[in-house]
Amino acid sequence: MASSAAAYLDADENLEAIISRIEQKSRKIETLLKQSKPVEALKTALEGTPLKTRDERCKSANWIVVHRAMMAIRDVDGMFNSLDPEYYDILMKYLYRGLSTGDRPTCDQCLKIHEKLTEKAGLGCILRSLADTINTV
Repeated sequence: MASSAAAYLDADENLEAIISRIEQKSRKIETLLKQSKPVEALKTALEGTPLKTRDERCKSANWIVVHRAMMAIRDVDGMFNSLDPEYYDILMKYLYRGLSTGDRPTCDQCLKIHEKLTEKAGLGCILRSLADTINTV
């Protein structure tokens, strides 16, 4: 328990550094999207997600970046041909965050991806993302 509290403190001490990395990531994603590389943009968005921070500003900033990349995906089946399994659990967490927005286009896209992700990764992916209360998005 003490080690998880220490992890939160370490993450929270570097908020400006986290925001700066998210801004850099956002610029890179925009470049990838302009090059018509939405799957690469999504991979970039999911990499380095500040999971252990409690700061809502960091979480929201990263959600905006992931959301932008996720909404650019048109070929969901093709996405999973290129997306490594290491991204599945974190993607599932973001899908649930997207569904919680109540925004129709976001929810529609999240449900499409959720269906394919569940087929590809199985129910364990859902359980891991819901049971993990330390790494939040």
